[in-house]
Amino acid sequence: MKKTVVRHRVGAVLVLAAVGSLLAGCATNEAGQAESNLVGTLDGAGSSAQSAAQEVWVSDFQRSNSRVTVNYEPSGSGAGREQFITGGVDFAGSDAALSDDELASEFVGCAPGTKGINVPAYISPLVLVFTIDGVDELRLDAAAIAGIFSNQITRWNDPALVALNPDAGLPDAAITAVHRSDDSGTTRNFADYLFQNVPEVWTDEPADTFPYSGEAAQGNAGVVNAVDDGVNTIGYVDASRAAGMNVAELGVGDEFVSYSAEAAAAIIDESPLVDRDNPNDIVVAVDRTSTAAGVYPLVLVSYLIACQQYPDAEQGELVREYLASIVSDAGQAAAAQGAGSAPLSASTGALVRSAVATIE
Repeated sequence: MKKTVVRHRVGAVLVLAAVGSLLAGCATNEAGQAESNLVGTLDGAGSSAQSAAQEVWVSDFQRSNSRVTVNYEPSGSGAGREQFITGGVDFAGSDAALSDDELASEFVGCAPGTKGINVPAYISPLVLVFTIDGVDELRLDAAAIAGIFSNQITRWNDPALVALNPDAGLPDAAITAVHRSDDSGTTRNFADYLFQNVPEVWTDEPADTFPYSGEAAQGNAGVVNAVDDGVNTIGYVDASRAAGMNVAELGVGDEFVSYSAEAAAAIIDESPLVDRDNPNDIVVAVDRTSTAAGVYPLVLVSYLIACQQYPDAEQGELVREYLASIVSDAGQAAAAQGAGSAPLSASTGALVRSAVATIE
């Protein structure tokens, strides 16, 4: 029989409670009746792109494990990684994997001599949402997007944009490009797409921090609000946040395509894995220049970050079981339905589940 998990991380719980995140509230209100051997509290933080999916995952896990409370604070990927490294939370969600510099850190919450590992768990298209006076359809390629967000293209009737949209009636109006104000893995994924495709325009290497000036907003929700409430605005967000908004078509090769979960998943299977010292540390090197049929290369790969080994084996069991529920076929299907994400493919899913099973 498995050991029960009894854990109280008072500092982290108080921090998360003070933030009053939506997901923590859902965790408390949707505790289930099904008992299991698991007992305790699990604290996580990070990716705001994952927040809708985490809401689903937390609810489902607590219904199956009535004596477990899961808190997730959507504080942003950079903040989540920092909290995990310093031992403030048990796991993190991040739209960027732990970097080599971060892996060189001491992971306070992990067993001595062990590190954190990354596993992809949430795959979603990134989309360009816009509010342009008199315009409800827009086509953009990588060069145009890079020009807009690097402030090289500043008006909607710029010849480069008109050439892509000859019949759209783009206005003679200033562009307000909205980017993330917080350190964000969504920004890193967005910048990586531009850097891979048009490095002569987007000259800054991908990072969590947005490199240019412009209007800034906190989190995916903040960008959505700024674009939706503004005039002649554009911003990049996780597709799960784009419901009801105008979304640009993306240039892929000689075609302009709309986003879909299936196309986002397809680009992952086209991409290699990064070589890591720990075979359980799974990081995807997304090929954002692919023009293969059926792919959408502007995609976010968001990770779960956990210790390979925890000082408390019972807490390690709790983390392992929660992450296993997320990357299971049922967990991926639930997120696809509730958050519009793309389920892991059969091959990637099997690899990820094997890595999660090694968490101690």
